[in-house]
Amino acid sequence: MLSVSQTVPTSPPLARDALRSRRTRSPLARSRSLSSCFSCRCNAEVAKGRGRSGDDYHSTLRALNSRGRVPRKSLGQHYMLNSSINEQLSSLADVKDGDVILEIGPGTGSLTSVLINSGATVIAVEKDPHMAMLVRDRFDGINQLLVLEEDFTKCHIRSHLGSLLESKEFIGRDLTHAKVVSNIPFNITTDVVKHLLPMGDIISEVVLLLQDETAIRLVDASLRRSEYRPINIFVNFYSYPEYKFKVPRTNFFPQPNVDAAVVSFKLKQAVNYPRVASSKSFFAMVNSAFNGKRKMLRRSLQHICTSLEIENALRSAGLPVTSRPEELTLEDFVTLHNLITKV
Repeated sequence: MLSVSQTVPTSPPLARDALRSRRTRSPLARSRSLSSCFSCRCNAEVAKGRGRSGDDYHSTLRALNSRGRVPRKSLGQHYMLNSSINEQLSSLADVKDGDVILEIGPGTGSLTSVLINSGATVIAVEKDPHMAMLVRDRFDGINQLLVLEEDFTKCHIRSHLGSLLESKEFIGRDLTHAKVVSNIPFNITTDVVKHLLPMGDIISEVVLLLQDETAIRLVDASLRRSEYRPINIFVNFYSYPEYKFKVPRTNFFPQPNVDAAVVSFKLKQAVNYPRVASSKSFFAMVNSAFNGKRKMLRRSLQHICTSLEIENALRSAGLPVTSRPEELTLEDFVTLHNLITKV
């Protein structure tokens, strides 16, 4: 259920000056390997002193100007200007010394700075090569950061996280899970959620800043709503979601057309997943059910078994034979799936 939301105070009105200065772009540096990037923490104290004042509008402009960059709409680039929100993101995930944090889309590194200042080791995945280089340069010489110049939706993040957690740097720390703390591009929210939530074996918590409307849809699993979708079943199957607070659009540059919000997903371990014979067949059934959302389940699931068999399964589950998908909870779908698969 949604918790009572609070609104973060807005930042001062943004100036409207354009990004005009352009400088020569330096060649892209190669990404450092995991072993060399995390071989020591001798620069930790330097890191903790960097970026304490927080990023604001002018520092963000200077960072972008240094690379001759303008925010790219196609990449959903909106940069956070309120450092207190970055601090809250870190606090919500209880980021502390020695943690491993995955950040998606670090931008100019404002949240990255807060995470490193907290003593965490950060894997930052950045699709834009120019912004990846900017972040590398900003934290040059700090061994708590690895920047992966990749598209997150195609990135083998499990392999990267696993390699780090199993490296000699973390042996003996009893650290088995990473955390995710990110201000993500709004246009990849669903992809990010679907990619991360089933990774409870290696990730303990996911804290995301995303579009407010999307945040509400993901967390609110109330029945009989037009917004009730398979993604609601997916989110609650793999996690315990909670809406934390709203972030007004005036806290970003460039200012988006919508407000944002912070959501926390506590990931479930496999032992806590709902008991289904096959998660693949379960979600295939759920997706089929919602493909015919206005249809009764006894019709939309006819490709799985006969209408009569579906009606009998619904009765056994204590549900009306005229049930539609928006009337079933996660538990109802689990029961129905298990009954149908026995037919």
